[in-house]
Amino acid sequence: MTARIKTVGKQTRYNSIWDAIEDTPTQAENMKLRSSLMLALKNHIAKEGLTQSKAAKLFGVTQPRISDLMRGRIDLFAIDTLVNMLTAAGLRVELHIAKAA
Repeated sequence: MTARIKTVGKQTRYNSIWDAIEDTPTQAENMKLRSSLMLALKNHIAKEGLTQSKAAKLFGVTQPRISDLMRGRIDLFAIDTLVNMLTAAGLRVELHIAKAA
């Protein structure tokens, strides 16, 4: 049993949805990071009132890529792509690393 899983009686509880559905802790951490980056981009688009076309131009990608982002197609985005898009949007990515529980 890893720290990302807690068993209470007959129920198994996970720290996050990614811990529950991914095969390994490494995959779960990757998905957590990608989902956080995607959410930051989606929030920025909404906050700024950008259309998908305007967001695409600002981020240096195509409008269909923004559509994929808005639909949560996490499987289509690498971490470096998301960081590049955030930087192009004028946002800064900060990283906090902590010891695993």
